[in-house]
Amino acid sequence: MSNPANPGNSANKPSPLKLTAEVISIGDEMTSGARLDTNSQWLSQRLGELGVEVRFQTTVGDMLRDNIDVFQIAADRVDIVICSGGLGPTQDDLTREALAEVVDEPLEFRQQAMDHIEGLFGARKRPMPERNRVQAMFPRSSQIIPNPQGTAPGIDLLIDRGHSTACRVFALPGVPAEMKLMFNETVSHQIAEMSGGGNVIQHHVMKFFGTGESDMESRLGDMIARDRQPRVGITVSEATLSLRITAMADSLQRCTEQIASTKTEILNRVGELYFGDGENYEQYHAIDSMLRARDESLAVLELGFAAPLGHWFASLGETPAYRGGLSLAAMPETPLDQIQSQFGADWLLVVDGYPAIPGDLVGHVPACDVRLLIVTADGTTHEKSIHIGGHPEILQPRIGKAAMAWLRSVVSQSRKA
Repeated sequence: MSNPANPGNSANKPSPLKLTAEVISIGDEMTSGARLDTNSQWLSQRLGELGVEVRFQTTVGDMLRDNIDVFQIAADRVDIVICSGGLGPTQDDLTREALAEVVDEPLEFRQQAMDHIEGLFGARKRPMPERNRVQAMFPRSSQIIPNPQGTAPGIDLLIDRGHSTACRVFALPGVPAEMKLMFNETVSHQIAEMSGGGNVIQHHVMKFFGTGESDMESRLGDMIARDRQPRVGITVSEATLSLRITAMADSLQRCTEQIASTKTEILNRVGELYFGDGENYEQYHAIDSMLRARDESLAVLELGFAAPLGHWFASLGETPAYRGGLSLAAMPETPLDQIQSQFGADWLLVVDGYPAIPGDLVGHVPACDVRLLIVTADGTTHEKSIHIGGHPEILQPRIGKAAMAWLRSVVSQSRKA
């Protein structure tokens, strides 16, 4: 294995091993460019959070010889290989055959896997095609990685590379939902045990808006060091920043303590940008909770050439905090307080307005002024102008999120009506 990492927080516990990894994506749809490989990105992020250094990402098509070569090369240069794809029942799903060739073992039938596959087809009241039996075939020395959601169990296999240690391969299906669940429930815990970091893993995601990734990184400082325990990773999606805290320890209580202390330290550094917790938690969820607690409601008016707020708030489903919205090309003649009254809302949020984005635009959208307005329950109007530009794919969401951030600030500073 690789050299041990720097000492962790506990003086009585050996420091975790510094493991290396390669992530492999399998399928002609990847090598042809027909499908974007998001699995490798996700796996690399999760491995990094576990303290594993991803040295390589490889994409290979559906050719047996190519698959064998890729696994042999990877096994010789890293401690862990995680691949996605090639575990289906069709003739171009070759991962199990390739791995069997690499370790020079026959494929053997596992009744445990077959029972699971047949059970899934039975629950769906569908006959199982004979071809699906191949998904119950495994290299002799391998272990099964359970797949609660699908018919493709994963493969856990050691490849002897003639070194002091073997390379461990985790083969997962290409369906993202299945792959992610299997990694979180099984593979991540196996990797934690390999590194000596503890066999309990807990994640906690904090959400922020109002700064860029580089500024957030600068303000967090040593908190995002690669050898820190627990680890803190940064990801960005349409201007929303996520900080994922990953704790590994010998007990759930210890993980919980590590996450709590780390969260407190993060809030001390960037607390004014924070709006909530959770992988899928967004500002509109925070606004919904805030208004529910105040027994108040919101309507939105979006002008120009986009309407992300209406879509986001509508996705909340039935809630007393959201009364609906309008999307118009330009400011209507009807006074804003009348529009607010028609919706029966305590708050009206107005974006005036989203700029047009030409379809043939190359590069960033030039910065422009966007006016934001908030009408309160007593008819008071607040106004703010933001000067904003950026990449065409994220500019409109950035404007909507900036409007929500301002609304949160205004509502939190106001007295309940």
